[in-house]
Amino acid sequence: MRTGGPFLSLGSPCPAASDMNAESPKSIYEFTVKDIRGNDVPLSNYEGKVLLIVNVASKCGLTNSNYEQLNILYDKYKDQGFEILAFPCNQFALQEPGTNEQIEEAVCSRFKAEFPMFQKIEVNGKNTAPLYKFLKSERRGLLVDAIKLNFTKFLVNKKGKVIGRYAPRTPPLEIEKDVQNLLA
Repeated sequence: MRTGGPFLSLGSPCPAASDMNAESPKSIYEFTVKDIRGNDVPLSNYEGKVLLIVNVASKCGLTNSNYEQLNILYDKYKDQGFEILAFPCNQFALQEPGTNEQIEEAVCSRFKAEFPMFQKIEVNGKNTAPLYKFLKSERRGLLVDAIKLNFTKFLVNKKGKVIGRYAPRTPPLEIEKDVQNLLA
């Protein structure tokens, strides 16, 4: 038997039948994430709300315009059942290099964001956060599934289903009509 090269070894373990039958998540409500201070937050806390999930960064060319427009959307619709969930990410040109504490300070003081912030995560690669694996599996990107830049946005309906994926350069206010339709 050959042991080198690209051949499969006959002694390789196969996945257990129970692993193959494991159910995939059906909605985002099945996930628990950590907020910016490290506390567990079950996403089922947001059941019945329309969500915009965004990977954010404080040193990106899109930062100021995105935070400004995200704040406008949040202020306008937060009392109608709309939430923005922001996940800092440092995978794109080191645009979010700070600690969670530094990120929280910047978001609150510089960008005046009042929507929930979560711990810094990875959105691509072997350490992709489980939530982002799910989001990308539900709404594929153009050409590839990978998140291309910070400020990729996922719109989630009141039942926890991902219904839209928007490119980083899509201004948040261009999504407003979709948010209104889901809130109606």
